[in-house]
Amino acid sequence: MSSVALPEVWLRGPLPDVAPLLQPLAHALLQARDEVETALGHFPNELLEARPAGVASVGFHLRHLAGVLDRMQAYARQEPLTEAQFRYLAAEKDGPALPNTTAELVQRFQEAVDQMLTTLRTTSEASLPEFRAVGRQQLPSTVMGLLVHAAEHTTRHVGQLLVTARVAQAGLR
Repeated sequence: MSSVALPEVWLRGPLPDVAPLLQPLAHALLQARDEVETALGHFPNELLEARPAGVASVGFHLRHLAGVLDRMQAYARQEPLTEAQFRYLAAEKDGPALPNTTAELVQRFQEAVDQMLTTLRTTSEASLPEFRAVGRQQLPSTVMGLLVHAAEHTTRHVGQLLVTARVAQAGLR
């Protein structure tokens, strides 16, 4: 029995309950989730912190992806970051107190994407141009700016993660 490959997420049609202007963001996040699941399904735990040629590790990218999605949502809701979010941010690079298996990190990323999809579903288009302050310096952005950044940042890091995973695994052969 042969399996038929699905087209990329953006070619599968509109997502229910997501405003038209936010559809591309939801599609990008779902595509990133699919690619991570496919690429890391059998990724060895012992390679999570490998840094071939000194690049950021797969583990870092997975931790960072979940953290950025969480932080961008807090800013979009006009909430300051919590102490837990600051601790997570501090631990993203080395991750000593964070999940330490590929499956756990992929699951955390999947959950972060699901939460962002909920945010996209509950965000009205009318709120998109509203001002939002970012970080301790209260830098200027908008709801749309934060949501777009979350999606584009995710796709950029997923691309880096995919290459790093392949190079790290090639070193095993």
